Amino acid sequence: MTTPMPKLWNDTIEAHRDAVATTIVNKTAELAAAEGLHNLTMARIAKETGIGRATLYKYFSEVEQILVAWHAREVSTHLAALDQAGAKGAGPLAALEAVLLAYAENARRGHGHAFAALLHSMPHARHAYARVEAMVAELIAEAMNAGEIEDASPAAELARYALAAIAAAQQARSKPKLERLLRMILRGLGSRSDSQSASR
Repeated sequence: MTTPMPKLWNDTIEAHRDAVATTIVNKTAELAAAEGLHNLTMARIAKETGIGRATLYKYFSEVEQILVAWHAREVSTHLAALDQAGAKGAGPLAALEAVLLAYAENARRGHGHAFAALLHSMPHARHAYARVEAMVAELIAEAMNAGEIEDASPAAELARYALAAIAAAQQARSKPKLERLLRMILRGLGSRSDSQSASR
């Protein structure tokens, strides 16, 4: 009978694998941002990370897979930030404002990498956007029930409107402009009060 490996040993191996994968992902994103994708190859990534090509292929089969892993990590971080922003709201409308502000600020900054736009059509990105839309729709519905939003349109429809309007945040280069944009969006949603979090 095979003796099972001690848990501490397994944890150490897993931590090492995670560290190697993180190194690969970070260096690939760094190279792609600095030099573009045209000359980015697995051989170059192996050289820059100091990881053998055979080892590299045990983790990822191609450059695109590495970039998708990077983007999925970025998206996960942004979703967690939206969850935290919503949790800080004192009520449904305040939570909605906080989530929209966090989403708009992220849209304004982008991911910091030009190649990120190429990854937004991937399934993980579409799934993440659906989660954001559902989150915003739920907050709008709660604000409606609390009498803080008077628009009688379906919450999902209003969520799509709000997120589409936030696309303009890419042109709002300063926070005051972004806050004005959010106040306009909230008025468009039928908010009964001026934005509190966006006016800070």
